[in-house]
Amino acid sequence: MLNKTFGLAIAATVATVALSGQAMARDQIRIVGSSTVFPFSTAVAEAFGSNGNFKTPVVESTGSGGGLKLFCSGVDLSTPDITNASRRIKASEVETCAKNGVADITEVKIGYDGIVLANSKAVAPLNLTKKQIFAALAKQVPIDGKLVDNPYKTWKDVDPSLPDTKIEVLGPPPTSGTRDAFVELAMEGGAKEYDLLKDLSKSDKKAFKAAAHSVREDGAYIETGENDNLIVQKLEANADAVGIFGFSFLDQNSDKLQGSMVGGVEPTFENIADGQYGISRSLYFYVKDAHVSKVPGIKEFIAEFTSEKAFGEFGYLTEKGLIPLTDAEREKVRADALDLAPLKLM
Repeated sequence: MLNKTFGLAIAATVATVALSGQAMARDQIRIVGSSTVFPFSTAVAEAFGSNGNFKTPVVESTGSGGGLKLFCSGVDLSTPDITNASRRIKASEVETCAKNGVADITEVKIGYDGIVLANSKAVAPLNLTKKQIFAALAKQVPIDGKLVDNPYKTWKDVDPSLPDTKIEVLGPPPTSGTRDAFVELAMEGGAKEYDLLKDLSKSDKKAFKAAAHSVREDGAYIETGENDNLIVQKLEANADAVGIFGFSFLDQNSDKLQGSMVGGVEPTFENIADGQYGISRSLYFYVKDAHVSKVPGIKEFIAEFTSEKAFGEFGYLTEKGLIPLTDAEREKVRADALDLAPLKLM
């Protein structure tokens, strides 16, 4: 009797484990990552799902850093299949992936985006230089040959040509790819306009990076999470505030907001596409190759995303603000993506 009971218990346990394993299987692609890439990925997911062959993928906006952390956490089906990023994956993140068994990754570059500093159309647009952006937002700035805590309270304090309004900038947190790209492209560029920091960039790169990338924490810069739509709403409510986000959100809200000129160049589709606008970056998504054979539709989703009707010159993603790759770039990206070409950082 005891043996029979023990046998039934084992059978029940085996059945439970089997059911648990089945529950872990998925028939729906899971995507996380960049808030900037989110609207593009969502549009592709909806078009992909409307074909009726596969379920519409679940797309979450977690920020580039947050998405890559989830993506690199393992190969179990409880982890995401794809992560979006508004910057390139870092070598340290590739190492984390490898440590957790995520050895095979495919990188898909989808296009370009500009990072804008926008404000309400109820006031005059700003015309800024990278040096002025750094002076307004850096934690420490050079004064009298030394780095000191940022004393500037208004834009006019930064430069007499700017408005006498409080510096109040709404922007992304450190987990955001937009934040990473902004400090690298705008803040670093502005820092090098100061002789003290330009010399430091040559003598001590680590110290220079710390100074150039450190954003002030005294209330002038306000972290608003990964929801760019929230920044748009706050800019509507506060005409003195300035927001930092991707060009696509400016494009979608051009009836309410205007982008600041940077270095005398307006953030337009054309100026970003031809490289004139100085704060622009590449956009990506990354595929966990180990999931391709386990979750149906991943290769088909890649094909939809890299199709001419999606990320092409006149594709539906350009209508949402994506700046397309050149014809030659798109052809290579498409071929490599569909072949699941391994990631190469060099």
